[in-house]
Amino acid sequence: MNQKIPEAYFDIDKATKENGFTMSSDQLTCSLLKLLAASKPSGKFLELGTGTGLSTAWILDGMDNNSTLISVDNDGTLLEIAKKHLGNDDRLQLILSDGEDWVYNNLDQRFDYIFADTWHGKYLLLDEVLDMLKEGGFYIVDDMMPQPNWPEGHQEKAVNFVQHLERRSDLKLTKLNWATGIIIAVKK
Repeated sequence: MNQKIPEAYFDIDKATKENGFTMSSDQLTCSLLKLLAASKPSGKFLELGTGTGLSTAWILDGMDNNSTLISVDNDGTLLEIAKKHLGNDDRLQLILSDGEDWVYNNLDQRFDYIFADTWHGKYLLLDEVLDMLKEGGFYIVDDMMPQPNWPEGHQEKAVNFVQHLERRSDLKLTKLNWATGIIIAVKK
């Protein structure tokens, strides 16, 4: 890949490996997240599933100075890695919370861009999270092609998830057989 990698990426990647966390988005996905973020000036961004902040770093790198990003995770140890390397960015709000609790407590918020990288907002509370998406906003998920770390029965969940997205009349979507398998939807 011949593009500028976010400054904090390598330190976060090292800490991620030391922690043994294996659920981070790959660099191809992250480069797409950065590109899509750049298309939403003064945008309001949401990431469900911060992990250690690898994808967060890329999203921030694509955002302009007038944009904001809320990133939510339920694992304080992982969130501390993100906070250590990205916490000085005033555009970013890192939140330690259960995904379900956060979604239910923020149903009135609207976003230009949602990256759902955890169960909540993808396999759980999908309709609630999609209702938080503004018209013209991006909804992005990765890991839609079979992954070695998928538990038994997950393939069926993924198929049902895609079928649910396809049935929604308020979304235009594309499925990319690229990176780990990406779906991008735009709210009509």
